[in-house]
Parts: sequence; structure tokens; C-alpha cells
Amino acid sequence: MKYWEVIRIGTDAEMRKNLRQARKEKGLTQQKMADLLGISLRYYQQIEAGDRTGDFVIWDMLEDITGIHQRILREISHGKVNNL
Repeated sequence: MKYWEVIRIGTDAEMRKNLRQARKEKGLTQQKMADLLGISLRYYQQIEAGDRTGDFVIWDMLEDITGIHQRILREISHGKVNNL
């Protein structure tokens, strides 16, 4: 079995899916989240889309706002073992 059959490395888009889902579960729009973070809407959209990373302060605030640890928000998913 080859290593790429065992682990599928997640993409930035997959990682940001957690952030988008957490925001929606809190009932927040992207604009409201940007306002709470004190950043522009465009900057927040770029973070959520994975185009920008955001600094540690932003991720600390995202953790506080969503109630979800930033390691989970930033988590990259891994695939299961391929049973070929």
C-alpha cells in the first residue's frame, strides 16, 4: 500500500470549512463576524476562503466568539485507510 492510499492531506478549503460552519452555527453573517473581530468584511472573507491566514490575535478572538478551540477551527482533515 502506498502512503497516498493511506492519508489524504486536507486542503486549506477543507480547513476553513470548520470556520464557516462554526460561524453559521452561531447565527453570524460574515459582516457581523468581521465587525466582532474589528476587521474589514473583505479581510474576513479572505480568511474564511483560505486566501489569508489571519494572525494569532484573530484566531484567539475566533475561538472566543465561536466557543471552539482554534486547533479544531484550523484542523485539516485526514482520510481513512483505503482498504483495497
